[in-house]
Amino acid sequence: MDGLADSPAAASRLAARIADRVEQALVGKRDVVELAVATLFAGGHLLVEDVPGVGKTTLARALAASVGVGFRRVQFTSDLLPADVLGGNVYDPRTGAFAFHRGPVFTHVLLADEINRASPRTQSALLEAMDERQVSIDGMTHPLEEPFFVVATQNPEEFHGTHPLPESQLDRFLLRIRIGYPPEEVERGLLRERRGSRPVSVEPVTDRQTLLAALRAVEAVHVAEPALAYLHAIVLGTRRSPRIELGASTRAALSLERAARALALVRGRDHVLPDDVQDLVEPVLAHRLRVAGAFEPTHERREAAGILRELVSTVPVPL
Repeated sequence: MDGLADSPAAASRLAARIADRVEQALVGKRDVVELAVATLFAGGHLLVEDVPGVGKTTLARALAASVGVGFRRVQFTSDLLPADVLGGNVYDPRTGAFAFHRGPVFTHVLLADEINRASPRTQSALLEAMDERQVSIDGMTHPLEEPFFVVATQNPEEFHGTHPLPESQLDRFLLRIRIGYPPEEVERGLLRERRGSRPVSVEPVTDRQTLLAALRAVEAVHVAEPALAYLHAIVLGTRRSPRIELGASTRAALSLERAARALALVRGRDHVLPDDVQDLVEPVLAHRLRVAGAFEPTHERREAAGILRELVSTVPVPL
């Protein structure tokens, strides 16, 4: 493990090693791994929306293991209560006083599995933690340790017994991604090795303090004026499109800019290229848009993705 990775070059090398290590567990999905690592480096949260069995839990576990920080998994169900996630004050008969018992949210990487199966009340319990890195219980504020990274999952094809995430909660996720099925040759290798029957052990490549220094290095990644203007033109395009009822907000634009800096770092650069912006437009913006005439979540997701791809193709790329 290196010393503090507080320069873009050192942070970039660390990000590449983390991605390499995670890819040992999620084979054949380098693009997905880079987006996940970029989300972590940008200080955001990740929503993985895909069918069961494609590696959502594997991705979260491997990320936590590769950076040597705490990991907790919560299975979200209809009867899960906010206290089951946050914790609460419990009466101790020996002392005659209440003591705060921390819930699973007090970790560094939290996997909120099938988050849309919990009630809206329980879903919203995560809002303060995700936005402000703290938990308020009975008038007392309890800070969360950095880094704090939520990886939430949901199945986009099954809606029975689910509660769609409200727009305010979706906005707390920096990226929404899909993993997809592995390439055929990779899947054949997994079958041959019976990989699914034995989880891959991922060893850490860093520690918490070095990781925190690397996260700060994202601020030093440069966004030149042409790249910034290109990013802004895409954001403005979402507001002007007649097919979009509610375009990207200023916060969405800032999220896209920060994610682009983090992805550039993961890809080994200290400056943002238009390619970085293009690869992030759908993951960062699609879940923040309201599509005109969309009648259900799956339709809206597909429509938003298609609209954004068309929009990107019409915005001139800076030379």
